[in-house]
Amino acid sequence: MQISLRKGKISPGGLTTILFLCLFINVCRGFAQPENLDVFQQWVRWNNPGGMLIHDLIGQANDYYDMRDGEIAKLRTKGDWLKRQALVKDKLLKLAGPFPEKTPLNARITGVLDKDGYRVEKIIYESMPDFYVTGCLFIPDKTSGKIPAVLNVIGHNQEAFRAELYQKVYLNLVRKGIMVLAIDPVGQGEHVQYYDSGIDFSSIGYSVIEHCYLGNQCFLSGVSPCRYFIWDGIRGIDYLLSRDDVDPERIGVTGFSGGGTITAYIAAFDDRVKVSVPCSWSTASRRQIETKGVQDAETIFIRGVAEGITFADLLEVRTPKPTLLAFVSRDEYLSIQGARESFREAKKAYTALGYEDHLELVEDDFEHWMTPKIRLKMYEFFMKHFDLPGDPAEQEVKTLSAAELTVTPTGQISTSLGGDLVFDVNKRETEVLIKHLEQSRKDITRHLNCVMVNAKDISGYAVSETLEYEPFFNGRYQRDGYTLGKYAIKGEGDYVIPLLLFVPDGITGKHPALVYLHPEGKAAEALPGGEIEQLVSRGYIVAAVDVMGIGETKNTVTRPFGPGYTGVLIGRSVVGIQAGDIVRAVGYLKSRDDVDENKIGAVALGETCLPLIHAAAFDQSIDNVTLIGSQISYRSIAMNRFYKIGLIAHEGRGIGHPYEIDFSWGIAGVLTGYDLPDLIGCIAPRKVVLADLQNPGLEPASGELIERDAAFPRSVYSQKNAAGNLRIISSYESLGSLVDWGFH
Repeated sequence: MQISLRKGKISPGGLTTILFLCLFINVCRGFAQPENLDVFQQWVRWNNPGGMLIHDLIGQANDYYDMRDGEIAKLRTKGDWLKRQALVKDKLLKLAGPFPEKTPLNARITGVLDKDGYRVEKIIYESMPDFYVTGCLFIPDKTSGKIPAVLNVIGHNQEAFRAELYQKVYLNLVRKGIMVLAIDPVGQGEHVQYYDSGIDFSSIGYSVIEHCYLGNQCFLSGVSPCRYFIWDGIRGIDYLLSRDDVDPERIGVTGFSGGGTITAYIAAFDDRVKVSVPCSWSTASRRQIETKGVQDAETIFIRGVAEGITFADLLEVRTPKPTLLAFVSRDEYLSIQGARESFREAKKAYTALGYEDHLELVEDDFEHWMTPKIRLKMYEFFMKHFDLPGDPAEQEVKTLSAAELTVTPTGQISTSLGGDLVFDVNKRETEVLIKHLEQSRKDITRHLNCVMVNAKDISGYAVSETLEYEPFFNGRYQRDGYTLGKYAIKGEGDYVIPLLLFVPDGITGKHPALVYLHPEGKAAEALPGGEIEQLVSRGYIVAAVDVMGIGETKNTVTRPFGPGYTGVLIGRSVVGIQAGDIVRAVGYLKSRDDVDENKIGAVALGETCLPLIHAAAFDQSIDNVTLIGSQISYRSIAMNRFYKIGLIAHEGRGIGHPYEIDFSWGIAGVLTGYDLPDLIGCIAPRKVVLADLQNPGLEPASGELIERDAAFPRSVYSQKNAAGNLRIISSYESLGSLVDWGFH
């Protein structure tokens, strides 16, 4: 074939040839287009799949908020609000408690600083035996008799009360005749929980990260970590009242940011607090979770929203005691709309009890801060309700260095005094839960029946008896020997579950099928030559599923802990929701004409093993389970000081913020009713493979750990004469060989 060119022109025959070649090249390019394995490609309704999970959780939370709002709307009289107070007090004690008994504080002064117009006493007390709290007491000079005192609890500054802003506040309060006790919260100042002397900092990261890290372990054991912050504050008030120079009728508490949250908690729990000034708090409210999202672990109660408790309740439960709320309009982390709505609601309670002027709100247009306007209002409020004369204006003060305000010899409780950390206390309480489980396991049949009930309730698993399995089809690729289809099936709430369906070519009749779960999502092993193709080549129909929060639906709209902690508030868990997604995927496979509904297995890797263990325990139609790299128990995570599951490394962020924290793998209260080995027992006598079991550090589990946590499921399989159906192995030839064993 020749294309003739004469004087820059193309002959008619040549033009036809060029057009044909262009068409041929374009057609070839069409066949060679790269595959797009996103199910939600060009899908308007689901154009932000990374928000599906959190939006569904927020929707469920709003259902609880709506119920609560309906109850509040019925309150009219003083008697109505007093009944509500009694109800809320009871709920709060159950949500945060039980608090420990009050034991001797063993308070001591480690040093005294004499300054211009005041002195500083460096204090250590024990809020629990061997659980030390450090603080400094700022005492005004030239006072007589008993004077008012304020407990200052601190936000997330790593240096705690030594920060310049906080010093400015309490040194001004001191100049107005008020004693101030400023304490180090857990994870801050001299109370770091994971202090590493090699880096002179926490090995986990700054205070927020520590709070979430230890909080996750508390959640597993059914404890809201705010209990420790509240109790340290209550015992601080005990210390103040042990002094002859403190007026017990004029006790106050204040704090900013995280300290604002703890201020609200302490004031709600301790009737001795006359005046409360929470500033820019982060306790969950409807507007908070809708806008900025749930904050740190210590700011939430397990099932708090499900029980109808919001920030407004913390105000109303102490009505009519004086309370000043302070907020800024452009807060980067917190919702001023939520603050305003809480104020308006609580104002109704104060009005009904005849003390409308005892609740005030001060706002300033600024970012997350305690501005001069807010500080001035705080001074005025304390002086008014402590009946103190004088000018409330803020004065210039000379702040002290962090070294001057160091309480312990080394600057850390852990290296100076030793004693207990939050982990130690929680570990002892967890041991009691574990002993209860071990005792229950002695009656296998009864125990497994209880586990099925407990696990569904605690995990928040919910699957309707009537499920919709009609899929939405969004494209297919033909590959060598099989097709790859893109589907979405109806989820539990207002979301759909994306999956890739791999079907061998030329099959007739019904075939065995698999649900495949990977922590990186359905596409992780979906390319030619990947693990899924190898399974398809063995004759399996494979549904690679992105359960909520995984792969295409991975959270992209909040911090990593957002979905997990929102679930904690409403009594759900991401694991329980994902288990329901798996059961729906199995139901879809069962509805297909080419699938043998009696031969549907499941494979999971890493963290996706956790929801699969739940799903297989709850759904008997899952014939066999292959788990690669699973955690062996929640017990082992709660009982080890360090764990790595849920840690997301932050490259280049230094020692202050080496990780983000995720709780999508966790279940609040799980150890109060069951553990993973109990669920594996519920799967018996169906076949289960546990390969490459992991310890809490995401390393191969030791033989000792496996022996301990696998003892119960092994006993169940033995009782059911199916000991050979539970395989625990450290290495294997191929995933396909494990799956074949499960079916054959």
